[in-house]
Amino acid sequence: MCRICFLIASILLSWTVSKSVSADDPISLRVLCYNIHHGEGTDGKVDLERLAGLIKAAKPDLVALQEVDNKTGRTGGVDQTAELARLTGLTGRFAYQIDYDGGRYGQAILSRHPISDVTIHLLPGMPDREQRIAGSAEVEIQGRKLVFATTHLHHANESIRVLQAEKLNEYFVHSESFRDRSMVITGDFNAVPNSEPIRILEQHWTSATKGNSDFLTFPAVKPERQLDYLFFRPADQFSVTSANVIDESVVSDHRPVLIELKMK
Repeated sequence: MCRICFLIASILLSWTVSKSVSADDPISLRVLCYNIHHGEGTDGKVDLERLAGLIKAAKPDLVALQEVDNKTGRTGGVDQTAELARLTGLTGRFAYQIDYDGGRYGQAILSRHPISDVTIHLLPGMPDREQRIAGSAEVEIQGRKLVFATTHLHHANESIRVLQAEKLNEYFVHSESFRDRSMVITGDFNAVPNSEPIRILEQHWTSATKGNSDFLTFPAVKPERQLDYLFFRPADQFSVTSANVIDESVVSDHRPVLIELKMK
């Protein structure tokens, strides 16, 4: 190649690359949400390798995991967040909820992009039994900042879930620290569509799956209801490209949720 041709090609390549990361272009974001039941499948086996295989196959940018063990006796003293990060090649952060069986128990975030440490936000309820939380972190994606959070609301008490939904709005909608931020929160909300906790959240958040009556996530073997959701705000900063429940009935007692967003 002549020197002038090489120079022209270099200029064109540079222009193409700069154009591809323009601040005005939307960013595609694949988000996986999964209650992993401490890695134990419906076959009674704890198998992090098959769980990691599912995560890798989904090709997510961000992952929110609920019911994660950290060096507990029941799962062999394994730091499940660190092990899943190793197996998937993603960065992992653990969100501590409670001490359990010689270790800790909580949630986790995995990310393909640079991520800050997780901030723990305590939720009201029954902390003497299981302290419920939301864990949030800042993610940097092509120079843009996003707050990403995982949560797991109370499984058995609607009135407590209502208080927890109100507290999520207090933390992430009304507080000075978060109210002007672009944000995604996902997790196991233990609530069906049109229930009071979901209505409270939808006052300020957009559900990626609203109106989809076929979006059934629990129980894994034969799903009957939606318990797992993704919400985002502000509404004009995101659009939903696709929303799917992955057809997987063995790896956990929930089915995983994969949402693809465009972040404006």
